[in-house]
Amino acid sequence: MLRLLGGRPLGARDAEAVTRALDTDPVASCMVAARVEAYGVIPRLLGGEMWSASTPEESLCFAGANLMPLVGDTNDLDYFADRVLAAPRMCTSVVGDTELALGMWDRVEAEWGSPREIRPEQPLLALRGAPAIEPDQNVRLVCSADLDVYFPAAVEMFRGEVGVDPCASDGGRSYRRRLAALISARRVFARFEDGRVVYKAEIGSMSRRVGQIQGVWVDPDERGRGLGASGTAAVAAAIARQGRIASLYVNSFNTAARATYRTVGFDQVGTFATVLVD
Repeated sequence: MLRLLGGRPLGARDAEAVTRALDTDPVASCMVAARVEAYGVIPRLLGGEMWSASTPEESLCFAGANLMPLVGDTNDLDYFADRVLAAPRMCTSVVGDTELALGMWDRVEAEWGSPREIRPEQPLLALRGAPAIEPDQNVRLVCSADLDVYFPAAVEMFRGEVGVDPCASDGGRSYRRRLAALISARRVFARFEDGRVVYKAEIGSMSRRVGQIQGVWVDPDERGRGLGASGTAAVAAAIARQGRIASLYVNSFNTAARATYRTVGFDQVGTFATVLVD
C-alpha cells in the first residue's frame, strides 16, 4: 500500500497509482488530471500536494489553490481535514463532488470561518462526440491581437460569475496574464461583431481525455439570439475534434444556462459543489 509516511505528500513514485485513480472518473477529475499530466505529482511542480490516507484509488485529495477531495469516505475526509488545518490556508475554494466537497467544508468551517458563498448543487455535464445542434461558424479561436477587445468581456463575466473583481488587487494584470496563457494554448473562443465580443468561452482545463469549458458569456444586449447554445456547440465541437469529452459544470439555479446546455446535447454525469472562501 502507498502510505504517507510521516504525513508526506504523494510524489513521483506514486504517479502511476494517482493516474489510475484519476482515470476512474475522467470528467470529475479533469482539473486535477490536467495538472498531473502536465507537471507530474511532485508538489513544487504541480502547484499543490496530492494526499492519500491509504492508496490513491481509495483515498485521494488535491490541496493547492483549490482544495479538491477526489476519492474517499468519512474517515478519509477526517484525515484530509486534519492535514489542511495543520497549516495556514492556501486555497480560495473547496470544490468537487458534492458529498466530498461539502463534507470537507463541514470539517474545516469552524476554523476557517464563514464562506463568501456556498454553491451546493452544480450539475456536472458531459458531451461525448459531436453537439446536437449546428455550431456557430463565426465563433473562432481568440488570438493575442484580440486580447484588448476580449479582456473587458472576460472581466464582466468574472465579476458576474465569481462575484469578485479580477482587477481589484493589481489592476487585472494577473488575470490578463492568465487569459494570455490560455490564448497561447489555443483554448479561448469568441464571436466578434462590430469590434466587440458577443459570445465567449474558454477551455479552462484540458486533460488527455476531457476539455472542461468555463467562462461562458453572452453580451447582455445580444441575449435571446441563441448565441450561447450555438457558441458553446462550437467550443464543444472543437474539443470533440481532438478526441476529448467536452464538460462543464453549472449552478443549479441557472435555469437558462442549463436549458442551453441541454440543447447543445450535454448530459448530467454528476453533481459538484463549490465553497468560495475569503
